[in-house]
Amino acid sequence: MSQPLLEVRDATAQYGAFQALFGVSFTLHAADVLAIVGANGAGKSTLLKTITGLLPARDASVTFAGQDLSGLRPEMIHRKGIAMVPEGRRLFASLTVEENLQIGALGARTGPWSLEQVYDLFPDLAAKRRNLGTALSGGQQQMVAVGRALMSNPRLLLCDELSLGLSPKVVHDIYAALPQIRAHGTALIIVEQDVHRAKASADRILCMQDGRVTLEGAADALSLDRIAEAYFGTEEAA
Repeated sequence: MSQPLLEVRDATAQYGAFQALFGVSFTLHAADVLAIVGANGAGKSTLLKTITGLLPARDASVTFAGQDLSGLRPEMIHRKGIAMVPEGRRLFASLTVEENLQIGALGARTGPWSLEQVYDLFPDLAAKRRNLGTALSGGQQQMVAVGRALMSNPRLLLCDELSLGLSPKVVHDIYAALPQIRAHGTALIIVEQDVHRAKASADRILCMQDGRVTLEGAADALSLDRIAEAYFGTEEAA
């Protein structure tokens, strides 16, 4: 098997005296999709923050494309090809849709994603390119957040709570764009509370509970019952 694109070993993280991660380990190969599922407070977002350098990971090894990311600042990790769609979207209120997208291209790697490619992926945004980003619907704002991350031409795209607070139709439209993103060779990690959506969209599933991995495996090999048991903490760590 080829070398993993991303390898996380023994990630432990804290917020002050509160320990949020306990020795989390997993691997991800190029162009694969990993869904991280779990209830609120399971440690899913914290894990993404440790990968991107936003939160120091104590006693952890994070390797990306064969390079050790330990101690690197978030902007350096971003330049190596990891981009994140943050929970809550976090658009710049004073900027238009197009300006928000262009922010993502600062320090970008060479690759297939451009403004026109993003507009092809999300046609709703093309007609609103001059509108303020925060004047859009929640679903359109999420599309801007995804497009902004893609403008950096990442090898790995992290999506934190991609469907949170959005209507089923909008969630469907956003998830329908993921195969096209993947077709450009981008691997994805999707934090998701909807187990059905995660199972349908991912190659592998990582279930977390109280900062620990309780189950990991191929999405098509894990039953909904097993995932539910791990989700609520009754499944032993796999």
